[in-house]
Amino acid sequence: MPKTKALKPAATWVELSTTTADWKAADPRLLETMLVQLHLVRAFEEEVLELAGQKLINGPAHSSIGQEGGAVGSVLPLVAADQINGSHRGHHQFLAKALGYVQPDGFDARAELGDDVRTVLYRSLSEIAGLADGYCRGRGGSMHLQWKEAGAMGTNAIVGGAVPFATGFAWADKHSGTDNVAVTYFGDGAVNIGSVLESFNLAAAWDLPVCFFIENNQYAVSTTVEEATGDPRLSARGLGFGIKSWRVDGQDTLAVYLAMQQAVEHMRAGGGPTIVEADTYRYFHQNGPFPGSAFGYRAKEEEQAWRDRDPIRTVEARVVERGLLTPDECAQVRARAKAAMKEISASLLEPMPGGKPGQQQIRRALWPDTDFIDVGIRGDLSGLDGADVRDVADFGPEELEQRKFVDVVADVMHRRMSADERVVVMGEDVHKLNGGSRGATKGLGTDFPDRTLGTPIAEAAFSGLGGGLALDGRYYPVVELMYADFIWVAADQLFNQIGKARHMFGGDHDMPLLLRIKIGTGTGYGSQHSMDPAGILATSVGWRIVAPSTPLDYVGLVNAAMRLKDPVAVLEHDADLYKAVMDAPKDLDFCLPVGKAAIRRSGSAATVVSYLSMVQRCVDAADEAGVDAEVVDLRWLDRASVDWDTLGESIRKTNKVLVVEQGSAGTSYGGWLADEIQRRYFDWLDAPVTRVHGSESSPSISKVLEQAALASTADVAAALRAL
Repeated sequence: MPKTKALKPAATWVELSTTTADWKAADPRLLETMLVQLHLVRAFEEEVLELAGQKLINGPAHSSIGQEGGAVGSVLPLVAADQINGSHRGHHQFLAKALGYVQPDGFDARAELGDDVRTVLYRSLSEIAGLADGYCRGRGGSMHLQWKEAGAMGTNAIVGGAVPFATGFAWADKHSGTDNVAVTYFGDGAVNIGSVLESFNLAAAWDLPVCFFIENNQYAVSTTVEEATGDPRLSARGLGFGIKSWRVDGQDTLAVYLAMQQAVEHMRAGGGPTIVEADTYRYFHQNGPFPGSAFGYRAKEEEQAWRDRDPIRTVEARVVERGLLTPDECAQVRARAKAAMKEISASLLEPMPGGKPGQQQIRRALWPDTDFIDVGIRGDLSGLDGADVRDVADFGPEELEQRKFVDVVADVMHRRMSADERVVVMGEDVHKLNGGSRGATKGLGTDFPDRTLGTPIAEAAFSGLGGGLALDGRYYPVVELMYADFIWVAADQLFNQIGKARHMFGGDHDMPLLLRIKIGTGTGYGSQHSMDPAGILATSVGWRIVAPSTPLDYVGLVNAAMRLKDPVAVLEHDADLYKAVMDAPKDLDFCLPVGKAAIRRSGSAATVVSYLSMVQRCVDAADEAGVDAEVVDLRWLDRASVDWDTLGESIRKTNKVLVVEQGSAGTSYGGWLADEIQRRYFDWLDAPVTRVHGSESSPSISKVLEQAALASTADVAAALRAL
């Protein structure tokens, strides 16, 4: 018989509940603050549902009625500099953080509401209604609430989508030398999301002061926790990651407060991440003003049992029991909150012209200007003010030296990290193997060990952590994806989160981040390591894209990109460029102009447009075909940065266009570009825009099949002859 030995988890897991002694010992100001905030959140949510019932809220209204105790109890131990984010059901947490920010000394339950509190309620309701006075200027609505000054960093419509960002806030807190913490709120459904579990692991591995607050309201829409997971005690997940965890009754606001107090103390002392699970209940359906029983997935008896333990009723009973307030005074707290919300709601409405008596609409003067629709997708170019902006022609022979491309990649990042202590590089193996898998981070791990972060194999987690750093603003993240195909692994964080964050939260805050992506075509790594991501990135909102084809371009483009206040993807070609020895600049501090293409070969018979390693192939193909082609190296690929002036001048001269890319037809960048060229320059074209690209398939491992799947110099030459 084999021997067995019981193993103990590395972290503790406890269930915390309050006693009468705890309620008697609680500070009266704390209990009054709890009661006022609970009533304000409840009244706010009731007014949201009232407007939703009148069809005055565009989109969903995910109310938190019944769950206020978890939000109020968990936010009260925090200070203004602590940061939170949350999920689509996040009104209550947002309000708790905002109310604590404007009234840090708490509430007097007998006092009238101050102007700052009313402003929070007004701007929050305006945001949910989609109005210009909202915190995100009406773009966020119910699911995207953000007020960075208050530490409310953004709620999120993607289940679990906000969680990785919170690890970025926590990393910034820890490495800035503060004792601040981050709290990320999510529900029982998100506990099964991969990026959430990846973030548990990353936070535990790096001892980050982040609390994963699980708001277990028993249902993911209509699916029960028991149906969706093996252990419905969701805080048990913490044991597998060595994270200290608490389980608490979310209807008991004081119990949540005490559990959170312990968790925050643990994090502020450097103990690493925590998990707090609050068992709670949403009184209404996933969205809207009807209970779950109306849809058949919950029993009325179950709903009533939870209502009998209502968090407001519990706190009211305790403050009356202690003689802090009378029942009438408790009723007045409720009445003041309801009256304030009715007054605020009324200020948003006006009679509907031609409508029925009493029928109302949103005041037309409060809507955002429709000209605002695209403002704030990306930042301006003010980051380049004062920069040394040069171009290729500005470099004399004495300023250049022969260098291997990949060595220049490492050198310029070393220079940026030396010059700016905010720069943080992260990715798989970037700190080892003499500079990662190809040497592109050589020397960084040795010289900047605290800012060169070798990550777990968890692209969603570390990409999201980088996004959190960008949103936080204290550090500049440089995220490396070992292969371009891994953008699909991190897709939610890259496209739904990082790319959209600036715009969907109002367009005001910066999102400075560099995403280094290695393209593996021609390396024999097959279908899942060989994609060109340019087409995917170019059709995704918010990203700028640079594609350097020479070491000089790499230095100038990366320096320019890192001065911008946007997420920028830099594409790096492994097989065709990394090992190539070319002219490289001795100066590592200059910038190339943003949105400026380069003419690599002058000609008059056709305009050939390309990027990365295909640029030199196009030059070679023109020579081979004997065609007097002009080769344009785009360098900047995103919609906002394509150099239409250079392209237009060339097209008006040649009247023919060939768009060349190496990668697959299905994820093509050239398809978008050809369409745009045809629409812009139709009157100057003597022939349809022609394209050269790879096959429909992804490249295979077999050398001959791989070569056949990719566009070649011969393909370009043949297309030029035909054109």
